[in-house]
Amino acid sequence: MSHPADALAPFNGLPDGARLWLMALEQPTEAAALAPELDATLAKWRHKGMQYHAAWTLLHGRILAIAEPTLAEQPSGCAIDGMLRSVHRIAETAGLALADPQDVVVRLDAGIRIFPRTELEARLGDGTLDGGTPVLDLALYTLGDLRQGRLEKPLAATWIGRKYKVQAPAGTGA
Repeated sequence: MSHPADALAPFNGLPDGARLWLMALEQPTEAAALAPELDATLAKWRHKGMQYHAAWTLLHGRILAIAEPTLAEQPSGCAIDGMLRSVHRIAETAGLALADPQDVVVRLDAGIRIFPRTELEARLGDGTLDGGTPVLDLALYTLGDLRQGRLEKPLAATWIGRKYKVQAPAGTGA
């Protein structure tokens, strides 16, 4: 699924090679719940004299996307860790929780759902998930990947499909 142009508008000034971080929120929210604190934190994000130029957006009301171009070329684990700690604190202060990065995020008819990996086999068995279920890949590495629509792919085309031998639905070409 592609994103409306306005959903990615905060990234307009950043190159496709900008480093990307995607984090799922346990519950849906509005960007306004995060905006004041997240804007302020990213505006003053610096480490060892390096000023970072990040932008962020909230996708599907559940996926926090942060992109920054310098860290793609000159990675700093300390700078990244500091930013991620700040994001966790901001979410917590707003009464929100970030999902475990090991959880699986999918888009169902009812909206975005997050499942612990331990539930995958049961959800495949009861039909909640199938080969065509869109899985959101929160491990995308660059902003270009997001812009090119690589956030979602059919479950059958992911590690889940390979592990559980799930086939794509007939006629999907996945």
